[in-house]
Amino acid sequence: MIDLAVLCTADAVAEALRACGLRDGIEAKVALFERAARQLDTDGAPGPARAYFVPGRIEVLGKHTDYCGGRSLVAAVERGICIVATPRADGRVRVRGLDVEDAVCFAWDANLAVPTGDWKNYPMTVARRLARNFPDHCRLGADITFGSDLPQASGMSSSSALVIATYRALADIEGIEETEAFTADITDALSLAEYLGTHENGQSYGRLAGDLGVGTFGGSEDHTAILCSQADKLGQFRYCPTRFERHVAVPQGWVFALGVSGVVAEKTGAAQQLYNRASLRVRSLVQAWRAAGEGEQVYLAQILASAADAPQRLRAATAAGHGGFSAEELDLRLRHFELEDALLDEAAAALAAGDLPTFGAAVARSQQYTASMLGNQVPETVLLAQAAREHGAAAASAFGAGFGGCVWALVPAASSSQFLQAWSAAYHGRFPERTAASRFFTSPAGPAAFELFGTPTTPYIGPPT
Repeated sequence: MIDLAVLCTADAVAEALRACGLRDGIEAKVALFERAARQLDTDGAPGPARAYFVPGRIEVLGKHTDYCGGRSLVAAVERGICIVATPRADGRVRVRGLDVEDAVCFAWDANLAVPTGDWKNYPMTVARRLARNFPDHCRLGADITFGSDLPQASGMSSSSALVIATYRALADIEGIEETEAFTADITDALSLAEYLGTHENGQSYGRLAGDLGVGTFGGSEDHTAILCSQADKLGQFRYCPTRFERHVAVPQGWVFALGVSGVVAEKTGAAQQLYNRASLRVRSLVQAWRAAGEGEQVYLAQILASAADAPQRLRAATAAGHGGFSAEELDLRLRHFELEDALLDEAAAALAAGDLPTFGAAVARSQQYTASMLGNQVPETVLLAQAAREHGAAAASAFGAGFGGCVWALVPAASSSQFLQAWSAAYHGRFPERTAASRFFTSPAGPAAFELFGTPTTPYIGPPT
């Protein structure tokens, strides 16, 4: 732990951020940490503190594949949440966002009533889950303040970053990761990512009982990218259970350009229903397979790998539809997973070999599959991906939950400023009403979440090898 005054020392914080692998946006993060520290002091929470940076992520390939047991290719971005926490002694948790009007304060409670529809859902759900899973150790409480330079509801996992940031602060203050209840089921960063994924989807994890979650039926891809990334590399992972497959270096001299459409991609309200619809179709496929007596598999990828004729048998099991979805809807969802998961190896191998034309062609197919089969694109994200390629990007694709959000483009670093100018001009020319809300910037593939001034033995920092 460190004194809050240290976080108000710009040179010390900047040096700590660089030592942990960050290169872009240092000044903005220094300012956020100082504001958070001063806010805690103003709120009457002086004393030793812990500070963390938790990044957002880019989903390069693997759209809606993680909860199917499929694979994805991901990276962290160098924008994210800067969070500072100090311990309390009264068993209450107070969370404040620097750029939101309200704060929230509550007691540890395994049955905590959590509001939906705004940011408070995420930290309160984390606290409720920890109180349920570790009731004998959630006693102290914490004062937590956070700020972010990551565009919210942009598809870069700002919500999952807030889940992880809240968990990180509370788990360290309460000593949760030192307990037998924790180490019995969570042994490394990959299993921690899986566990934190269940904070959102509400599922149990080993002996750690689930609850309502935040209302989304997703997987652990976001959490894996945030906790297990390495700078200048993409990580290829398989899910359910999460397994590291390989790293693929980003070609030297290339960076990611990010175009935030300005169309909100929140996982709340109507957007949550649309997001969950893709997941529910997969659930119906699995339920139909099991109901037909074909097998006891629980993930779509397991079904498809179970036998050479499994895809045909699965389609036969859903010939009359299932779970309120028609046979056509289920077949389209199945086809999307088959095609998206299959192109991952081709694309990763091409990128590793520096074959950008082949990589770009595979990514273009993924974007096409997303628009025509997954159906989670809006005209703005379709245009952003197309315009990026027209202005010289080696590859470009929308990513995240969909129905808005962001598009990534792989571009030469040396000409990235000119690319951003041309890309944004093309977008604003087509969608002038999105000018105020859209954002365009670049980021290298960044490091995983880390604690400022932490020790090298902190268990969640180490990425898979």
